[in-house]
Amino acid sequence: MKILLSNDDGYRAEGLAALGEAIKPLADVTIVAPDRNRSGASNSLTLDVPVRAVRYDTDAYYVNGTPTDCVHLAISGLFDFEHDMVVAGVNDGANLGDDTLYSGTVAAAVEGRFLGLPAIAVSLCLNAESPRNFSSAAQVAAHLVRRMSLRPLYGPKSSPVILNVNVPDLPAGQLRGIKVTRLGNRHRAKPIVKAKDPRGRDVYWVGNAGAGQDAGPGTDFHAVAEGFASVTPLQIDLTRHAALPDLKRWLELE
Repeated sequence: MKILLSNDDGYRAEGLAALGEAIKPLADVTIVAPDRNRSGASNSLTLDVPVRAVRYDTDAYYVNGTPTDCVHLAISGLFDFEHDMVVAGVNDGANLGDDTLYSGTVAAAVEGRFLGLPAIAVSLCLNAESPRNFSSAAQVAAHLVRRMSLRPLYGPKSSPVILNVNVPDLPAGQLRGIKVTRLGNRHRAKPIVKAKDPRGRDVYWVGNAGAGQDAGPGTDFHAVAEGFASVTPLQIDLTRHAALPDLKRWLELE
């Protein structure tokens, strides 16, 4: 197989290096990652200026753009060969529940799926005294890649899948296993933090994400809290299908 690796923490990130080490024994690996931290970039594409891909190592490139730019370039003509899968991560922090809408790591996987490839987004869920066991999360990713190569997984109408994987920050031997989960959701984010720049002007920092709200059994939050890696299948279709009949009736009311 030929696997494309990307992330949103930048090409120098420890998590990306760990992921590369875990995946290289399984496939031919190409890395295309942002030139700097682009956390929270979501699915944004750079359309107002050209982007550049610069080789920094064997089969490894950085791009002056978003994670979505990286995957789009890599799959849409940067190389003279085709990839078989996209793996994004290992993200430096959780991508649980609502986080998936903001995450550049998840966006890189989604872009792979947009372009017809199965994709996996992998994140390490840090805690206050976290030792950052990136290798543990990378080993979980490698396990899923190996299974995907032996038993391909498809969604409806034989479409490629997106798997969102969150791994507790534990040594590999302490992980309790892998659970299939649904996305939970968080409480409202903390208020913005107001500060002053060196010239005395007001600046603002986005507040921290809220704690888990829908975080009970079956959710990604719960699995990680119990010491399991969570694997959640994602879909691109955001349509709320169950609401279509009610919306139609609402529009017809006089």
